[in-house]
Amino acid sequence: VQVTFVSNEPLPPEFSRTVKFGNVTYNIYSHSFLQFGQNAAFDALRESLVSADHQSSAKSTEKGGVSLDPCTPMGYSHVMAAGSSSPGSFTENKDRLLSNLQPKGNFSECRSAALSLLQKGKEKCAYQHCSIGPTFIPKLQGKFLATENFFYTSKFFGLSQKAFLSDLMGAGKQFCGEDWSSLKKKHKSLSLKDDDLMRYCFSSAYIVALLHDSLGISLDDERIGYGNHVGNIPLDWALGAFILLTSSSQDMQHPSWISTVIGDDSPTLLSLVAIAALFMFAAWSVSKWRKPQLKTIYDLEKGRYIVTRVRRS
Repeated sequence: VQVTFVSNEPLPPEFSRTVKFGNVTYNIYSHSFLQFGQNAAFDALRESLVSADHQSSAKSTEKGGVSLDPCTPMGYSHVMAAGSSSPGSFTENKDRLLSNLQPKGNFSECRSAALSLLQKGKEKCAYQHCSIGPTFIPKLQGKFLATENFFYTSKFFGLSQKAFLSDLMGAGKQFCGEDWSSLKKKHKSLSLKDDDLMRYCFSSAYIVALLHDSLGISLDDERIGYGNHVGNIPLDWALGAFILLTSSSQDMQHPSWISTVIGDDSPTLLSLVAIAALFMFAAWSVSKWRKPQLKTIYDLEKGRYIVTRVRRS
Protein backbone atom coordinates (compact mmCIF):
# COMPACT_ATOMS: atom_id res chain seq x y z
CA VAL A 1 0.00 0.00 0.00
CA GLN A 2 1.25 3.46 -0.89
CA VAL A 3 -0.27 6.72 0.32
CA THR A 4 0.59 9.90 -1.58
CA PHE A 5 -1.04 13.33 -1.53
CA VAL A 6 -0.30 17.05 -1.42
CA SER A 7 -0.27 18.36 2.15
CA ASN A 8 -0.09 21.90 3.53
CA GLU A 9 1.12 20.63 6.91
CA PRO A 10 4.77 20.66 7.99
CA LEU A 11 6.05 17.15 7.31
CA PRO A 12 8.92 15.18 8.82
CA PRO A 13 11.71 15.13 6.21
CA GLU A 14 11.56 11.35 5.85
CA PHE A 15 7.96 11.63 4.58
CA SER A 16 8.27 14.84 2.56
CA ARG A 17 8.93 15.16 -1.16
CA THR A 18 9.03 18.40 -3.14
CA VAL A 19 7.71 18.23 -6.69
CA LYS A 20 7.77 21.12 -9.15
CA PHE A 21 5.52 21.31 -12.20
CA GLY A 22 6.18 24.44 -14.20
CA ASN A 23 6.25 27.32 -11.73
CA VAL A 24 4.23 25.54 -9.06
CA THR A 25 5.90 23.65 -6.22
CA TYR A 26 4.03 20.95 -4.30
CA ASN A 27 4.84 19.60 -0.86
CA ILE A 28 3.96 15.92 -1.06
CA TYR A 29 3.52 13.33 1.65
CA SER A 30 4.43 9.89 0.37
CA HIS A 31 5.07 6.58 2.07
CA SER A 32 5.08 2.93 1.03
CA PHE A 33 3.66 0.44 3.52
CA LEU A 34 5.43 -2.53 2.02
CA GLN A 35 3.89 -5.09 4.36
CA PHE A 36 0.33 -3.81 4.11
CA GLY A 37 -0.70 -4.53 0.55
CA GLN A 38 -3.79 -6.72 0.38
CA ASN A 39 -1.99 -9.89 -0.67
CA ALA A 40 0.80 -9.47 1.87
CA ALA A 41 -1.69 -8.61 4.62
CA PHE A 42 -3.84 -11.62 3.76
CA ASP A 43 -0.83 -13.92 3.97
CA ALA A 44 0.18 -12.32 7.27
CA LEU A 45 -3.32 -12.84 8.68
CA ARG A 46 -3.39 -16.51 7.72
CA GLU A 47 0.09 -17.03 9.12
CA SER A 48 -0.98 -15.49 12.41
CA LEU A 49 -4.08 -17.67 12.50
CA VAL A 50 -2.06 -20.78 11.76
CA SER A 51 0.42 -19.94 14.51
CA ALA A 52 -2.45 -19.17 16.91
CA ASP A 53 -0.86 -15.76 17.39
CA HIS A 54 -3.91 -13.72 16.52
CA GLN A 55 -6.63 -15.20 18.69
CA SER A 56 -7.74 -12.16 20.65
CA SER A 57 -7.60 -9.52 17.91
CA ALA A 58 -9.15 -11.75 15.25
CA LYS A 59 -11.69 -13.03 17.78
CA SER A 60 -10.70 -16.52 16.82
CA THR A 61 -10.64 -19.38 19.25
CA GLU A 62 -8.57 -22.49 19.10
CA LYS A 63 -10.30 -25.74 20.01
CA GLY A 64 -8.55 -29.01 19.45
CA GLY A 65 -5.91 -27.36 17.31
CA VAL A 66 -8.46 -25.69 15.00
CA SER A 67 -8.51 -21.88 14.60
CA LEU A 68 -11.50 -19.95 13.30
CA ASP A 69 -10.86 -17.95 10.13
CA PRO A 70 -13.32 -15.03 9.88
CA CYS A 71 -11.98 -13.90 6.50
CA THR A 72 -12.87 -17.05 4.56
CA PRO A 73 -16.47 -17.98 3.62
CA MET A 74 -17.97 -20.98 5.41
CA GLY A 75 -17.70 -24.20 3.46
CA TYR A 76 -14.38 -23.35 1.86
CA SER A 77 -11.76 -26.05 2.34
CA HIS A 78 -8.21 -24.92 3.11
CA VAL A 79 -7.11 -28.49 2.45
CA MET A 80 -7.71 -28.12 -1.27
CA ALA A 81 -5.71 -24.89 -1.26
CA ALA A 82 -2.72 -26.38 0.54
CA GLY A 83 0.27 -26.45 -1.75
CA SER A 84 -1.36 -24.01 -4.20
CA SER A 85 -0.91 -20.71 -2.38
CA SER A 86 1.11 -17.95 -4.01
CA PRO A 87 4.80 -18.92 -4.35
CA GLY A 88 6.93 -17.77 -1.45
CA SER A 89 3.98 -16.68 0.69
CA PHE A 90 4.01 -19.73 2.96
CA THR A 91 6.55 -22.38 3.77
CA GLU A 92 5.61 -25.96 2.97
CA ASN A 93 5.12 -26.64 6.68
CA LYS A 94 2.70 -23.74 7.17
CA ASP A 95 0.93 -24.68 3.97
CA ARG A 96 0.06 -28.04 5.51
CA LEU A 97 -1.15 -26.32 8.66
CA LEU A 98 -3.83 -24.47 6.68
CA SER A 99 -5.98 -27.53 7.22
CA ASN A 100 -6.27 -26.38 10.86
CA LEU A 101 -8.13 -23.23 9.81
CA GLN A 102 -11.91 -23.46 10.03
CA PRO A 103 -13.63 -20.89 7.76
CA LYS A 104 -16.17 -18.77 9.61
CA GLY A 105 -17.06 -16.04 7.11
CA ASN A 106 -17.75 -13.03 9.33
CA PHE A 107 -17.15 -9.57 7.83
CA SER A 108 -17.07 -7.69 11.14
CA GLU A 109 -14.57 -10.06 12.72
CA CYS A 110 -12.44 -10.09 9.56
CA ARG A 111 -12.44 -6.29 9.59
CA SER A 112 -11.33 -6.35 13.24
CA ALA A 113 -8.54 -8.80 12.40
CA ALA A 114 -7.40 -6.62 9.50
CA LEU A 115 -7.40 -3.54 11.71
CA SER A 116 -5.24 -5.34 14.25
CA LEU A 117 -2.66 -5.98 11.55
CA LEU A 118 -2.73 -2.33 10.47
CA GLN A 119 -2.30 -1.10 14.05
CA LYS A 120 0.51 -3.50 14.93
CA GLY A 121 3.50 -1.58 16.28
CA LYS A 122 1.51 1.60 16.92
CA GLU A 123 2.84 1.69 20.48
CA LYS A 124 6.23 2.53 18.96
CA CYS A 125 4.90 5.70 17.30
CA ALA A 126 7.48 8.49 17.69
CA TYR A 127 5.23 11.17 16.19
CA GLN A 128 2.24 13.13 17.44
CA HIS A 129 -0.10 10.89 15.48
CA CYS A 130 0.26 7.55 13.68
CA SER A 131 -2.59 6.14 11.60
CA ILE A 132 -0.99 2.89 10.49
CA GLY A 133 1.42 1.14 12.82
CA PRO A 134 4.25 3.42 13.97
CA THR A 135 4.10 5.52 10.77
CA PHE A 136 3.20 9.21 10.61
CA ILE A 137 0.37 10.20 8.27
CA PRO A 138 -0.90 13.81 8.20
CA LYS A 139 -4.56 14.74 7.85
CA LEU A 140 -5.79 13.61 4.45
CA GLN A 141 -6.37 16.42 1.99
CA GLY A 142 -7.84 16.52 -1.51
CA LYS A 143 -9.55 13.88 -3.60
CA PHE A 144 -8.14 10.38 -3.72
CA LEU A 145 -8.01 7.69 -6.35
CA ALA A 146 -7.82 4.10 -5.10
CA THR A 147 -6.28 1.87 -7.74
CA GLU A 148 -5.30 -1.73 -8.46
CA ASN A 149 -6.73 -4.14 -5.83
CA PHE A 150 -9.01 -1.40 -4.47
CA PHE A 151 -10.40 -0.89 -7.98
CA TYR A 152 -10.62 -4.60 -8.79
CA THR A 153 -12.50 -5.30 -5.56
CA SER A 154 -15.08 -2.57 -6.19
CA LYS A 155 -15.45 -3.79 -9.79
CA PHE A 156 -15.97 -7.38 -8.64
CA PHE A 157 -18.88 -6.27 -6.45
CA GLY A 158 -20.39 -4.28 -9.31
CA LEU A 159 -19.86 -0.91 -7.63
CA SER A 160 -19.41 2.37 -9.48
CA GLN A 161 -16.13 4.27 -9.47
CA LYS A 162 -17.72 6.79 -7.09
CA ALA A 163 -19.22 4.25 -4.70
CA PHE A 164 -19.13 4.98 -0.97
CA LEU A 165 -17.21 2.82 1.46
CA SER A 166 -20.59 1.98 2.98
CA ASP A 167 -21.56 0.37 -0.34
CA LEU A 168 -18.43 -1.76 -0.29
CA MET A 169 -19.05 -2.68 3.33
CA GLY A 170 -22.56 -3.86 2.54
CA ALA A 171 -21.36 -5.95 -0.40
CA GLY A 172 -18.54 -7.41 1.70
CA LYS A 173 -20.89 -8.39 4.52
CA GLN A 174 -23.15 -10.23 2.11
CA PHE A 175 -20.23 -12.00 0.42
CA CYS A 176 -18.52 -13.07 3.64
CA GLY A 177 -21.79 -14.37 5.07
CA GLU A 178 -22.66 -16.61 2.12
CA ASP A 179 -21.82 -20.28 1.92
CA TRP A 180 -18.88 -21.18 -0.32
CA SER A 181 -20.91 -23.47 -2.59
CA SER A 182 -23.40 -20.66 -3.19
CA LEU A 183 -20.62 -18.19 -4.00
CA LYS A 184 -19.04 -20.57 -6.51
CA LYS A 185 -22.34 -20.99 -8.35
CA LYS A 186 -23.07 -17.26 -8.33
CA HIS A 187 -19.66 -16.29 -9.74
CA LYS A 188 -19.08 -19.31 -11.96
CA SER A 189 -19.05 -17.16 -15.12
CA LEU A 190 -15.97 -15.25 -13.88
CA SER A 191 -13.81 -18.39 -14.09
CA LEU A 192 -11.86 -17.36 -10.99
CA LYS A 193 -9.62 -19.73 -9.09
CA ASP A 194 -11.06 -20.74 -5.72
CA ASP A 195 -8.21 -19.04 -3.87
CA ASP A 196 -8.82 -15.79 -5.75
CA LEU A 197 -12.60 -15.82 -5.30
CA MET A 198 -12.57 -16.46 -1.56
CA ARG A 199 -10.14 -13.54 -1.01
CA TYR A 200 -12.84 -10.98 -1.75
CA CYS A 201 -14.18 -11.41 1.78
CA PHE A 202 -10.85 -10.31 3.22
CA SER A 203 -10.32 -7.71 0.51
CA SER A 204 -13.56 -5.86 1.23
CA ALA A 205 -13.01 -5.97 5.00
CA TYR A 206 -9.40 -4.88 4.64
CA ILE A 207 -10.28 -1.86 2.50
CA VAL A 208 -12.79 -0.65 5.11
CA ALA A 209 -10.28 -1.26 7.92
CA LEU A 210 -7.59 0.66 6.04
CA LEU A 211 -9.50 3.62 4.61
CA HIS A 212 -12.13 4.11 7.33
CA ASP A 213 -10.82 2.62 10.57
CA SER A 214 -7.16 3.61 10.06
CA LEU A 215 -7.10 6.65 7.75
CA GLY A 216 -10.36 8.14 9.03
CA ILE A 217 -12.22 8.40 5.72
CA SER A 218 -15.94 8.42 6.48
CA LEU A 219 -18.17 5.70 5.05
CA ASP A 220 -20.03 8.25 2.90
CA ASP A 221 -17.02 10.37 1.91
CA GLU A 222 -17.20 11.57 -1.70
CA ARG A 223 -13.45 12.18 -1.97
CA ILE A 224 -12.67 8.56 -2.79
CA GLY A 225 -12.86 7.20 -6.32
CA TYR A 226 -11.83 3.85 -7.76
CA GLY A 227 -10.08 3.46 -11.08
CA ASN A 228 -7.02 2.40 -13.02
CA HIS A 229 -7.00 5.22 -15.57
CA VAL A 230 -6.82 9.01 -15.69
CA GLY A 231 -8.39 9.88 -19.01
CA ASN A 232 -6.99 7.24 -21.35
CA ILE A 233 -3.71 6.87 -19.43
CA PRO A 234 -3.43 3.58 -17.48
CA LEU A 235 -2.14 3.94 -13.95
CA ASP A 236 0.04 0.98 -13.13
CA TRP A 237 3.49 -0.05 -12.05
CA ALA A 238 4.78 0.14 -15.63
CA LEU A 239 3.89 3.85 -15.83
CA GLY A 240 5.64 4.55 -12.55
CA ALA A 241 8.72 2.67 -13.71
CA PHE A 242 8.76 4.69 -16.93
CA ILE A 243 8.49 7.99 -15.05
CA LEU A 244 11.32 6.90 -12.78
CA LEU A 245 13.51 5.87 -15.71
CA THR A 246 12.83 9.09 -17.60
CA SER A 247 13.37 11.30 -14.56
CA SER A 248 16.64 9.54 -13.78
CA SER A 249 18.00 10.43 -17.19
CA GLN A 250 16.59 13.95 -17.42
CA ASP A 251 16.51 15.31 -13.89
CA MET A 252 18.86 13.94 -11.24
CA GLN A 253 17.87 16.50 -8.62
CA HIS A 254 14.60 14.97 -7.46
CA PRO A 255 14.35 11.33 -8.57
CA SER A 256 13.66 9.98 -5.09
CA TRP A 257 10.01 11.04 -4.83
CA ILE A 258 9.04 8.82 -7.73
CA SER A 259 10.84 5.80 -6.32
CA THR A 260 9.02 6.42 -3.07
CA VAL A 261 5.65 6.61 -4.85
CA ILE A 262 6.14 3.29 -6.65
CA GLY A 263 8.57 1.62 -4.24
CA ASP A 264 9.31 -2.11 -4.33
CA ASP A 265 5.75 -2.87 -3.35
CA SER A 266 4.33 -2.79 -6.86
CA PRO A 267 0.65 -1.78 -7.11
CA THR A 268 -0.02 -5.00 -9.05
CA LEU A 269 0.92 -7.05 -6.00
CA LEU A 270 -0.10 -4.65 -3.31
CA SER A 271 -2.71 -1.91 -3.23
CA LEU A 272 -2.01 1.74 -3.82
CA VAL A 273 -3.85 4.84 -2.68
CA ALA A 274 -2.79 8.12 -4.39
CA ILE A 275 -4.27 11.56 -4.96
CA ALA A 276 -5.99 11.86 -8.31
CA ALA A 277 -4.49 15.25 -9.06
CA LEU A 278 -0.98 13.89 -8.73
CA PHE A 279 -1.76 11.12 -11.18
CA MET A 280 -3.25 13.62 -13.60
CA PHE A 281 -0.07 15.66 -13.54
CA ALA A 282 2.00 12.53 -14.11
CA ALA A 283 -0.24 11.35 -16.92
CA TRP A 284 -0.18 14.78 -18.58
CA SER A 285 3.61 14.85 -18.44
CA VAL A 286 3.97 11.36 -19.88
CA SER A 287 1.58 12.16 -22.72
CA LYS A 288 3.94 14.96 -23.82
CA TRP A 289 6.86 12.58 -24.17
CA ARG A 290 7.43 10.32 -27.16
CA LYS A 291 6.46 6.84 -26.12
CA PRO A 292 9.43 4.45 -26.09
CA GLN A 293 9.17 0.80 -27.06
CA LEU A 294 8.72 -1.07 -23.81
CA LYS A 295 8.07 -4.71 -23.09
CA THR A 296 6.02 -5.50 -19.98
CA ILE A 297 6.07 -8.99 -18.48
CA TYR A 298 4.11 -10.11 -15.41
CA ASP A 299 6.32 -12.21 -13.12
CA LEU A 300 3.95 -14.73 -11.50
CA GLU A 301 6.53 -15.86 -8.98
CA LYS A 302 7.32 -12.35 -7.71
CA GLY A 303 3.80 -11.05 -8.27
CA ARG A 304 4.74 -7.88 -10.13
CA TYR A 305 5.40 -6.40 -13.56
CA ILE A 306 8.88 -6.22 -15.06
CA VAL A 307 9.45 -3.51 -17.68
CA THR A 308 12.33 -3.65 -20.15
CA ARG A 309 13.24 -1.54 -23.14
CA VAL A 310 13.05 -3.11 -26.59
CA ARG A 311 15.74 -2.14 -29.06
CA ARG A 312 14.33 -0.34 -32.07
CA SER A 313 14.92 -2.18 -35.35
